[in-house]
Amino acid sequence: MPSGPRHAPGPLAGDFKIDANLLNELRIQRTERDDHRGPPRWLWIALAIVAVVALLAAGGWWAWSSRPLAVQTATATAPAGGGSAGAVLQATGYVTPRRRATVSTQITGTLTQVLIEEGDHVQKGQVLARLEDSALRAGLDAARANLASARAQVVSAQAQLAQAQSDERRQVELLASGMVTKAAGDQARTAVATAAAQLDARRREADAARAQLGQAQVNFDYSVVRAPFAGVVTEKAAQVGEIVSPLSAGGGFTRTGVGTIVDMDSLEVEVDVAEAYIGEVQAGMPAEAVLDAYPDWKIPAHVIAVIPAADRGKGTVKVRVALDQKDARLVPDIGVRVSFLAKKDAATPAAARAPRGALVPAAAVVQRDGHPAVFVVVDGKAVLHAVTPATPDVGTMKSIPAGISAGDKVVLSPPATLQDGAAVKTDDAAR
Repeated sequence: MPSGPRHAPGPLAGDFKIDANLLNELRIQRTERDDHRGPPRWLWIALAIVAVVALLAAGGWWAWSSRPLAVQTATATAPAGGGSAGAVLQATGYVTPRRRATVSTQITGTLTQVLIEEGDHVQKGQVLARLEDSALRAGLDAARANLASARAQVVSAQAQLAQAQSDERRQVELLASGMVTKAAGDQARTAVATAAAQLDARRREADAARAQLGQAQVNFDYSVVRAPFAGVVTEKAAQVGEIVSPLSAGGGFTRTGVGTIVDMDSLEVEVDVAEAYIGEVQAGMPAEAVLDAYPDWKIPAHVIAVIPAADRGKGTVKVRVALDQKDARLVPDIGVRVSFLAKKDAATPAAARAPRGALVPAAAVVQRDGHPAVFVVVDGKAVLHAVTPATPDVGTMKSIPAGISAGDKVVLSPPATLQDGAAVKTDDAAR
């Protein structure tokens, strides 16, 4: 083996030297890793909770805002027209009977029969109900027996008087012949006077018995309830087995009436007219009534009287109106609108006299963007209509020449939050 100096082997092809400084520069420091790791987990959870709460709040607000708003509505009516008169004033009211009675008993008792139902037609004096009458019947029978006994006593007293009168006549004859003393004649006359007094007493007793019988008969009749006049039964207020009393007994099981009867021939209309317009209404002036339930039926009518008393709270005066036509459609307490009429001017063309537009309550007209407007309910939504009311007002109504038609449902006293197209839930105004 040759000897000689050794040399370090040189770098092989493809070999490289790793520099430690370069490795240190490539190392990622811990602080840099922490800065680029992203937000902590609790922050993501908090953001998720906030997002859910926001979604729930938005959903609740949307549900609340889309909920239908409860409003009160009324029906727009057509102005009066046609015929020989035109409307100068309109008012609302109710059909009212002049004769209506809640029939009750005059004594307290238990019902054994109730012979009426709602809608029945009854005649004057017809039996409507009966009370338990065993005690009253017994008292009536006793009174009859007492009267019969008193009458028998009268007959007996009459016989005794007749006998005494006969004895007196014989004593007078014997006294005239001298066969008896004067004392015997006096005794005979005394017997006649006594018998006459007894007869008078028996007759008075019979009169008393007759009066007691009459009282017992009246009390017995009180157990039968009869119709005071011909009419229709509108309410049945009691049933068999219930106690009825003419006075309130304060208990929940005591009735004060059996039923209510209405004389349908006495139906008329009572309307409230504003004080400012009552001067236009006079007794006898023609009128036209329209029932809320039958808006196409125009009933001829006339004013009976203006009641001389005002309602301080409402500022109205009540007017009585007679209906010239009546049929089965008329029922008590049904709503009605009355148009008070005046004769037309013959020189006015018919086209000019024809009614236009509709009448709406004054509470339906509001200001929106500085202009009068009315909300009309269409398919469950409030639709805003700009209107121009005509003057003067027709009583408590406003005349709308255009934009509103008769039969439209208008919103009364719309709240300021009501917007065009908002969903509403209607509740027709009480007439």
